Amino acid sequence: MAPIDPIDTYEQALAFLHSRINYERTSASLSATDFKLDRMRHLLDRLGNPHERIPAIHIAGTKGKGSTAAMMSAALHRCGYSVGLFTSPHLEHFEERVQVNGRCIDPNSLVRLVRLLAEVTRRIDAESPGLNPTFFELTTSLGWLYFIQERVDVAVLEVGLGGRLDSTNICRPEVCIITTISRDHTLVLGTRLSEIATEKAGIIKDCVPIVSGVLAPEARDVIEHIAAQKSAPLTQLTRDFSYDVTDAEETFGEARRRVSVCFLSANASTEQENLELALLGRHQAHNAALVAAALRVLRQRSWCVPKPACREAIAAVQWPARIERVRSSPTVILDAAHNWASVGALLKTLAEMPCSGRRCLIVSTTKDKDSAGLLRRLLPHFDIVIVTQYVTNPRAIPASELQRLAATITTRPVHVATHPAAALTLARSLTTPHDLLCIAGSFFLAAELRPLLAVTDWE
Repeated sequence: MAPIDPIDTYEQALAFLHSRINYERTSASLSATDFKLDRMRHLLDRLGNPHERIPAIHIAGTKGKGSTAAMMSAALHRCGYSVGLFTSPHLEHFEERVQVNGRCIDPNSLVRLVRLLAEVTRRIDAESPGLNPTFFELTTSLGWLYFIQERVDVAVLEVGLGGRLDSTNICRPEVCIITTISRDHTLVLGTRLSEIATEKAGIIKDCVPIVSGVLAPEARDVIEHIAAQKSAPLTQLTRDFSYDVTDAEETFGEARRRVSVCFLSANASTEQENLELALLGRHQAHNAALVAAALRVLRQRSWCVPKPACREAIAAVQWPARIERVRSSPTVILDAAHNWASVGALLKTLAEMPCSGRRCLIVSTTKDKDSAGLLRRLLPHFDIVIVTQYVTNPRAIPASELQRLAATITTRPVHVATHPAAALTLARSLTTPHDLLCIAGSFFLAAELRPLLAVTDWE
């Protein structure tokens, strides 16, 4: 076997992970053939199958799965469970992907576990051609190993892409959640909602309860069919439960919303649960209702998840770059919206925000997205537009190309900045304290600008 570079430091550990094929960063077109579970099963088997020792909450969906995972993790931890949380991608630090009880994996554990993964990977590369682990498969395995080390009671897993062939889909779930379904990653998941729903519904396991927030009839029918095939009890939004949302009074300048979730029982009686949210956007009520439904399923499965503790935890959840208000005067909103559905949720939220001045947008997009469609939806809602490109990922569309696209959509001037930092500097010069600045279009743009926003002086 070929020697491997030593892994003694945090930097060496990350360098090894990033040396593996990484579909989050590749600029090549992807297809379904790039994803398979054989590699993940083989890797986990070499590691002693840690995923079989921890029950999971598995969450898929086109949008909302990260926020849903954060609320579920917080609720279970407040109820006394030790909870592992696996999400992707990360915003500022790799460790954000793997957390236990709200704390990221520590650097020493990361180095030690990656060293183990590197040794196993070296053996697989030499002995099992075609089963070479990818970046995401190794990262998912890192999560499982850390959760075993920390002796968690349950793991909350956010699907990376799709569901059926995602590396998180090798788990032992207590309940699965599908948040929403809309068009995204069409080269991999398909162009029709029924095709996408089939991929997302791939997380449904035999006899394991599934909670679905999917409303589009074409996708909903697929989920109902697959759940029935697998004898998986289905709790479906609008059929088995519903929710209402109302605005609450602002507390310390932060708007909160009250969510009333109503469950319909078999005997037509109803059960209501009231929640409060600090997360911005009415769409978060949808996610919170799914969490409430999943927690109800866990209670039915004898989990100790008291409603008061769950309410307290959900009310306190903050989730960065999900319509995150990072400052006022001017109001600055940071969002990772990158598909039609998430941009729609962002625009609805922005429409509810008071703004006596102009609205400014910083936007960049990714090569495998419907960039023209996103711009068509975004641009009419802003007075000032700055197109840019993130620099840490080769999937970025050049700012000059975005400018050409924008020119076919709007007659307003479109400013160009070839670097996110330059875009932020330009936005500072063009906005006043009465204006609103929104940053959207890509998770990678949000990741690059969030730390800069924390140190930017607007005066």
